[in-house]
Amino acid sequence: MLRLRVGIVPLLAVIASLLVPATAARAEVAVAARTPVVLVHGYNADPGVWGGLREDLKADGYTDAELFSFGYDTHRSVNEVIAGELAAYVEHVKRQTGASRVDLVAHSFGSLVTRWYVKFDGAGQSSVAHWVSLAGPNHGTGTAWACALWDQACRDMTPNSYVQKKLAEGDETPGAVRYATWWSNCDEVINPDSSVALTGAANHAAGCLDHNALLGDDGVSQGVRAFLRS
Repeated sequence: MLRLRVGIVPLLAVIASLLVPATAARAEVAVAARTPVVLVHGYNADPGVWGGLREDLKADGYTDAELFSFGYDTHRSVNEVIAGELAAYVEHVKRQTGASRVDLVAHSFGSLVTRWYVKFDGAGQSSVAHWVSLAGPNHGTGTAWACALWDQACRDMTPNSYVQKKLAEGDETPGAVRYATWWSNCDEVINPDSSVALTGAANHAAGCLDHNALLGDDGVSQGVRAFLRS
C-alpha cells in the first residue's frame, strides 16, 4: 500500500502540471477579449459621476473587471502630478487585465489629464486605443479664471496656460489612437463651446445640455459606446 501511494503522488503532480497552463491560457484569452475602459472624472468631482455610463457599458456586455474609474485630487497640476498618476494607473489596469491597451473616457478637466498622458507619456499612445472627451476644456475655458488665483488646476484650464499651449503644439490627436469629443452649445462651464473640438478627432454636437448632463445623456452614451466599438 505504501508503494501505491508513492506512485499516485507523482502521477497527480504530472496531471496538475498539464492542466494549469491550459486553464491559465483560457483565462488570459477571456480577459483580453475586450479592451478595458478607464473613466476619468472632472474638476471637483469623483468616480461616482460615472454610474450611468458604467451601467450602460455593463448592459453592452462589459463586466466590472473591465471597467475602471481613476480617482484623483483635482486641485493639482495636470502635467507635474496628475498625468503621471494616471500613467501608473493605466499600467496597473494593463497588468491586472492582461490587456495591452485601454480606452480612456474623460469628462471636463479629465480631458486635459488624459490628453497630457497620451501625448507626452512615453507609453501613452501605445497604451490607448480610444480616447473620449465629454465637455473638455481642450482649448481652455474663460470660466476657469474664477478660481485660477488660488487653484493650479483652474490655471491649467485657462486659455493660453502652459498646459494649453503645450497640448496645442503640433498634432492635437497624435499617434494611432482614435479620438472623439462631445460638446454642447448650452454648456455653462466651457466657454467658448468650440474649445472642446480637436483637429483630427470625431467631434459631436450633443445638443442643448448643461455641463454635467453630458455624463448621463442617453444620446451621448449611445454615441460613446458605438465609438468604443469602432
